[in-house]
This record gives sequence, C-alpha cells and structure tokens, in this order.
Amino acid sequence: MRTLRGAKSSSFDGKRVMPQLHRRWRRLFLVLAAVIPYLATPALAANSAVVFMYHRFGETTHPSTNTTIAQLESHIELLTSGGFTVLPLPDIVAAIREGRDLPDRTVGLSVDDAFLSLYTEGWPRFRAAGLPLTLFVATGPIDRGYSNYMSWDRIREVAAAGVIIGSQTETHPHMPVLTPEENAAELARSNARFERELGMRPTLFAYPYGENSSAVRDVVERAGFLAAFGQHSGVLHRGADRFFLPRFALNETYGSASRFRLAANALPIGAKDIVPADPLLTSENNPPGFAFTVTGPAVGALASIACYASGQGRADIERLGESRVAVRVGKAFPPGRARINCTMPARKGRWRWFGMQFYVPRP
Repeated sequence: MRTLRGAKSSSFDGKRVMPQLHRRWRRLFLVLAAVIPYLATPALAANSAVVFMYHRFGETTHPSTNTTIAQLESHIELLTSGGFTVLPLPDIVAAIREGRDLPDRTVGLSVDDAFLSLYTEGWPRFRAAGLPLTLFVATGPIDRGYSNYMSWDRIREVAAAGVIIGSQTETHPHMPVLTPEENAAELARSNARFERELGMRPTLFAYPYGENSSAVRDVVERAGFLAAFGQHSGVLHRGADRFFLPRFALNETYGSASRFRLAANALPIGAKDIVPADPLLTSENNPPGFAFTVTGPAVGALASIACYASGQGRADIERLGESRVAVRVGKAFPPGRARINCTMPARKGRWRWFGMQFYVPRP
C-alpha cells in the first residue's frame, strides 16, 4: 500500500492501468476460447476405418476360419480398453460415402456365414461388451436347417438385439465363374427370403470367399446394395471402391492379440488407377501387371513401401514417377484366390496398408 500511495509514477494510475488490464484479459480470454474446444476433442478426425471379419468361434476343428475364445476375448479387451471407436458398419459406410470424418482408430466388426458358434460363443461376448456387429448371411444353408448354422429364429433374435444383417447370396457360390444372370438370380432369391423371414432387404453385401470381378461388382451394385466387402487386407477410406471394400480376416493363424492390434491401428495407403481393374485373372494376364497410383499422405513415404504376393514372398517394386508403383509378380498365381499386400510404416508406430485379392478360375 505504501508503494502505491507514495509513488509519483502514474504507472498504477487506475485511469491508465485498468483499460490495459482489460485489454490483456480480453486477449487471453479470446485465446483460451479458441484453444479449449480442441483440447476437449476426444479423438482426432480421420477419413478411414478398419473392418474385421470373423467366421467361427471356438471351433478348433476349422482353424483356417476359426477364432479361439482366448483370441476373441483379447480382441474385445483391446477394443474396450480405450483408444478405439467401434461403430456399426452402416454408419462407417455412410461416412465414407458422404465424405464425413470418422474418429481416428474407428473399427467395424463383421461375421460371415452365420455359423452356430456366433450365437453360442461370439455374440454373447460382443453383446456384453456393447460392441456393434454386422452378420452376413447366405440364405440357403439357413433354409436347409444345417445343424452347424444359426436358424431364422436365432437370426431374428440377434437382429432384434441390434445386429445388422447383410447378404451373402443364397448358395454362397464362386460368383466370378457364374454368368451375370445367374448372379442376379442368386441375389433375387436371397432378397426374397430376407423379406419373408426378416421383413427387410439388406443394404450391405459380402462376396462369398471375397471373390469378385468387374461383372460381379456391377450385378451387386444394380441389385441396390450400398456397399460390398471382400476379404482382402486393407483400410476403408474415402477414395476406396465402395463395392470392393477391404476387411482384415481373422483366424487362428492371423488372430493373435499383437496382429489384431497392428491391424486395428492401420492407416490407408490411398490408391487409384489400379491395374488390372478386374480382379478376375485369365491365362492372358496371370501373373498380373499390378500397378497403382498412391494418393494422400502416403506419397511422402513411398520410398518405404513393400509389397508381398501370395506364395511368393516379397515382390520387386518399380517406381514410375512420384506416386506410381508397379509390383512385379515373379510367376503366375495358381487357380483359386491370390493376394498382393502392400505396407509402409507410418507415424507413432502405425502402418499403412493396401491389399488386393485376385481370383484365378480352375480350368
């Protein structure tokens, strides 16, 4: 008080000091008002999502399509421990279609074929954890009442509890070897069964075995589906083909907690102008002259890209300009399914991923 009262200086004169303090506080308030909303944001925005695909649960006699109960519980523990946002598949597809951002580390969960072990083992655990699920159903095995499949009553039960039902045709055929007319008939018959049993037609589709071709894709789109999924590894993003969306397939070999964590954290390698455009290979283009143009942030790390071909290991890569990549496959793929997976390291220990599945018809 003595200092203020005895000072001759006018630096503490209320007429001069108060306006200055007011201006300073106002500036501080404006800065905080601009920063606080960002500090409160729970997750970074992203334009991509990872989707996982299961088949069976606890059926150890089918290791190539089975996830052990211990593996499943480790997946659920990771997804519910924080850091991930698990959304219903229709919500993810809608965001990708409409160009809306998703939370970083968005994950979708899907199950193919409606095996009974989903009902007895998988679904009770997903439901208890509050995780949304999409079930892709081929209607023929359900109609035939096979003992290792769910019944229509059980499918209605899980649908009533919030499980999204998608289509996987009637007979689960190898679609690329059927004519467009045969594939259209498959979809028409299965849609009729969905309408009769569930009172709805699915809007999402999964290709049986993940097998696709340009002709098959066109039939699925004309049938009115909003999106379709394969079984090739990769990350959904805005530039991806909505009728050949990737999913990370899980089984006993590729279902460990570490592999699940790696895939759940994956980021996309944006790819466009992909050749061959048709994943159906013939004797004239097998091995495929596989090439694509990288888009987005991955362009800056293109020097670190590595690609691997089924049964052949790491493939040779040729850079064609700043963002074009050609993958040299050493020999023809045998009949059946074949894949090429490309990866590159990203920030904070994450990986970028782009995969393609091909189909070679049997002679």
